Amino acid sequence: MRWPGLWGPKGRIWFFVDNATTGVNAVLGSLELQPGDEILITNLAYGAVRNAAAFAAGRRGARLVTLELPFPGAEPADYLNRLAKALTPRTRLAILDHITSETALVLPLAEMAACCRAAGVPVLADGAHAPGAIDLNIPSLGVDYYTGNLHKWALAPKGCGFLWAAPERQQGLHPPVISWGLGQGFVQEFDWVGTKDPTPFLAAPAALELMQAWGLDAMQAYNHHLAWQAAVWLTARWGLEPPAPRAMLGCMATLPLPASLGSTREDAVRLQYALLYEHRIEAPILCLGGRLWVRISAQVYNALEDVEALAQAIESFG
Repeated sequence: MRWPGLWGPKGRIWFFVDNATTGVNAVLGSLELQPGDEILITNLAYGAVRNAAAFAAGRRGARLVTLELPFPGAEPADYLNRLAKALTPRTRLAILDHITSETALVLPLAEMAACCRAAGVPVLADGAHAPGAIDLNIPSLGVDYYTGNLHKWALAPKGCGFLWAAPERQQGLHPPVISWGLGQGFVQEFDWVGTKDPTPFLAAPAALELMQAWGLDAMQAYNHHLAWQAAVWLTARWGLEPPAPRAMLGCMATLPLPASLGSTREDAVRLQYALLYEHRIEAPILCLGGRLWVRISAQVYNALEDVEALAQAIESFG
């Protein structure tokens, strides 16, 4: 497997994990924290990652600090300014998304990592939705750790992720499950964590080769264009505005829904199930800031006709 940035001049600097959450837990479990230390995370972080960070901080008397990033109304410069103000001498790790899960924003990760690096703070990047969705060259981002999934946008089977570590961060990095590889180097430790089904990992190279055969750049360009077309068309149809500039969207977009559809989590669950069971449309419906939102995803097998079908289905409940 030769995904850009996963191989270094001296060989492999990554390893397979079940998913990005596993990679996050590996880094957090290997982090040496003292009482009063801080882990910085954003309000846009994935819920499971937030839970893992809170657990790691709490068991060692450290603090979990949440950086509030506005949504909607996302602007890269504002995000950078807020990050710089949130870092303190006690910050031991910053966990930053590459693409946020619920809000589907492509964050200015390289610039945010540079801000952290200037403050002496290592960065763990949660890239769960990035591989296959956007151009990815991990070393160029300037992060210390990067974990991503290949089973979302890179066409691999479920249960296929990876964790990348900069060479200077490999010492002392251990998997959540300690097994036979202990003391034999970080690659060996992560490769041998006990009995498991390696099928998703073995299938990943074929998935990546298929994307290259189809034309990875063309796939990503098509998906991004369709997602932005859908975002502009749907919000205009409902008299609303896209929540972020085009540059901060990849092949997903989280869009506001008409207020008539509800304003609670219960309303969101009810609408999501109705879309699935009555219209055979699967799309996450979220409750954010007292209103409902829909996250749309564009893949090469989608077209504008699918967007029209979604719009008609949603409006049938209004």
